Amino acid sequence: MVGKLFFGVLLLIGAMILGMPMGGNAANEVAKLTTAPEVPPAITRPGGANVTVELETTEVKGQLADGVEYTYWTFGGTVPGPMIRVKVGDNITFTLKNSATSKNLHSIDFHAVTGPGGGAKASQTLPGGKTAFFFKALNPGLYVYHCATSHIPTHIANGMYGLILVEPEKGLPKVDKEYYVVQGDFYTTGNTEQPTYIKFNAMATPGNLKAKVGEKVRLYVGNGGPNMTSAFHVIGEIFDTVYQQGAVGSDPAKNVQTTLIPPGGAAIVDFKVDVPGAYILVDHAIFRAIDKGAVGILEVAGPDQPNVFKPLKSGGADAGH
Repeated sequence: MVGKLFFGVLLLIGAMILGMPMGGNAANEVAKLTTAPEVPPAITRPGGANVTVELETTEVKGQLADGVEYTYWTFGGTVPGPMIRVKVGDNITFTLKNSATSKNLHSIDFHAVTGPGGGAKASQTLPGGKTAFFFKALNPGLYVYHCATSHIPTHIANGMYGLILVEPEKGLPKVDKEYYVVQGDFYTTGNTEQPTYIKFNAMATPGNLKAKVGEKVRLYVGNGGPNMTSAFHVIGEIFDTVYQQGAVGSDPAKNVQTTLIPPGGAAIVDFKVDVPGAYILVDHAIFRAIDKGAVGILEVAGPDQPNVFKPLKSGGADAGH
């Protein structure tokens, strides 16, 4: 009896050291996942919950551009993959399923994970198979996840990436609208670093971001890559606040026109919309917007605001930007 008690104490101490979930009073929940551009709701509970997350890798055909069919490799059937939202301190049990219809091995590397390969080593999953691993969300911030199976650049270039938000203990400041946007570069002419297309939310409709005059908007912006750095900009807006590199906890930047997001990186941008109209999301390496498709639209409805902006003379040509 004493031996069993001693062994139980050792297990408890080991679990505390490793940060393993122990149940008890901790909440147990299944993470709510959303498809771009939707964002999971803010988390009002404290951190430390036992959270289960499951994704399935699938290879599906979709449209890359008008008249261009493409076979995407995906998490959850979409590019980007679903957005995941957890709280710092949460204990996460993650399961990766690989569809039986897949032709390839797949895995996942969470940049939010502290552990070998971000989970990639533990999640190499055969078609029809399932793997799982545990991790504790130690650091708040906005992080990329992506496939990490050889040849890694090919898996990423085919669309295998998404974002996970680890909320800080007290959450983020409240805003009126939140959207999820991820840029990726696509290659249809061989293994080069010259993409044929660069897209925001490659498998989503670009014109479904909406807001009203006076609202505060937050964009969770990622760059899946695999190669191109994004110069993210919203034409006609200034970012009031930018959490550069997705870093939460350090002082954010203020009044930013364009923010750089490297491949495998992210940023959180907040701004108030003051004037109605269509606001164009672009990669300001501007040939990518005009010639390669890196464009999205935020539609802002409401009354004109002539004290902020008004045309003084009409009849000129449309300059675009």
